[in-house]
Amino acid sequence: MELIKLFSGQGTAQTLLFLSITGLLGVMIGKLKLGKIKPGIAGVLFAGLLVGHLGAKIDGHVLHFAKEFGLILFVYSIGLDVGPRFVSSLKNNGLKINILAASIVVLGFFTALALKVVFDIPLPVITGVMCGAVTNTPGLGAAQQAISEQMAGATDAVQVTGMGYAVAYPFGIFGIILTMLLLRVFFKIKVDREQEDYKRDVTGMNGKLKGINIKVQNINLFGKDIAFIKKTLDKEFVISRILREDQFVSAEDDLVLKEGDVLYGVSTEENFSNLELTVGEVAKTGKVEITGKLGMKHILITNKALAGKTIKEIGVYRRFPANVTRIFRAGNEILPTSDHTLEFGDTVRVVGQRKVLPEVAKMLGDSMDQLSHPNIVPIFLGIFAGIVIGSIPIVFPGLPAPAKLGLAGGPLLVALLLGHKGRVGKVNFFMTPSANLFIRELGIILFLACVGLSSGKHFVSTIVNGGYIWMLYGAIITFVPIMIVGIVARLMKLNYLTICGLLAGSMTDPPALEFANSIAPGQAQSTAYATVYPLTMFLRVLLAQILVLALL
Repeated sequence: MELIKLFSGQGTAQTLLFLSITGLLGVMIGKLKLGKIKPGIAGVLFAGLLVGHLGAKIDGHVLHFAKEFGLILFVYSIGLDVGPRFVSSLKNNGLKINILAASIVVLGFFTALALKVVFDIPLPVITGVMCGAVTNTPGLGAAQQAISEQMAGATDAVQVTGMGYAVAYPFGIFGIILTMLLLRVFFKIKVDREQEDYKRDVTGMNGKLKGINIKVQNINLFGKDIAFIKKTLDKEFVISRILREDQFVSAEDDLVLKEGDVLYGVSTEENFSNLELTVGEVAKTGKVEITGKLGMKHILITNKALAGKTIKEIGVYRRFPANVTRIFRAGNEILPTSDHTLEFGDTVRVVGQRKVLPEVAKMLGDSMDQLSHPNIVPIFLGIFAGIVIGSIPIVFPGLPAPAKLGLAGGPLLVALLLGHKGRVGKVNFFMTPSANLFIRELGIILFLACVGLSSGKHFVSTIVNGGYIWMLYGAIITFVPIMIVGIVARLMKLNYLTICGLLAGSMTDPPALEFANSIAPGQAQSTAYATVYPLTMFLRVLLAQILVLALL
């Protein structure tokens, strides 16, 4: 009897119960294959629509809280993850992809406006459809607020707007995914090649790192110290040790080169020719054990006081007779230059005198306990700051209500800044990869489950009673802008993985980002998503209100 009451009631417990059922069912649906495509995290949305359609009784207040909190967790974890690379991405192609993303937003707005004029669509309908087609919940909220303040019979109009959003939302997700797949087919894109191209851009390398040795034959280098060699070959070759008179010695900065010395280290094949001209004969080392007084050790960067600093600032080579010869990060192998930043959770290879390697490891951290610690307090501190900033009104003349970054844009902006900065005073904001991934997955599942549950009750009846036309309008608003800009972006030689992140970010669409991330491992998609997200979120919120005001 009590179990029946649990399912038939309508309170906090019942809402959490249906959220759990939706999350479980959605994850299972996401693993089903439709040809070569998996619904992925979007399966949670469809599970929510199904559970809602079957009559799940939910508490609207609890559901609203869970949805907003899930969205905050998702965007905050993305911001912290890509923050260390955010500024550098802006310097590289950030302006270009932001212009492309803004073009998608503006094209979508004018497409909706054209549909309204041509087919005489009621204002609440086209407003909701536009917000759903671009999967932007904050834009829907802003539009509903404008409608409630400016229109007569606002209650019914607000409900119709929400229904238009729910009807258009599913293709809003699938439209982006379809565009990604079509671009891949049209341009005959090889994902592996795109991934390698992006890795080369990030790591500064063309090809894999290879162990090599260089015989010092350039007489101009005789008498020069290792510090000079490191500075001269900073982006081409990393010295790990020196073979002198059949004995390996540590490559310390004040060591002076002699004729017959052989430099051992790592580089890529594209640098071999220049190294031969600059230093001498280059040969691949192969597997040569480091013996005698020298040793090699892989060390985890878990010292939060050093995370976010460059190799030059940390100065391992100045403190010890040892050198960082490789960086391993997110599946990438990076040639370490003096300006490279070490992030929390990186693994570095250090070669030096065997007796000092434990001291180097102690300085850098090398603690699995620290790596697994979730660092909870800064998470809530950052979210608090993000909510405050997201609530600051931005007044524009002519609008009935000020625009805001909201509960998505504010936390994302703060997380990007904190991820880039790493620490503020004695408080650090580094998050371990496992903790970040858990928070991200939990957040997006909560968000999509809530969207599905809230829309499922009237979804089918709306479709049957003419709502399928709304779905068609939404499909046009979704597909036309992103397909046009996607083609333009590829013709501009933009990396395909970056385009996928750009498309997902321009639509502020977490499920599309999850699909984009499933195409290939790496940071290209998330970095592009976070780079364009703040601008597009602001434009979506602003233009949703302008659409209402322009058509009243």
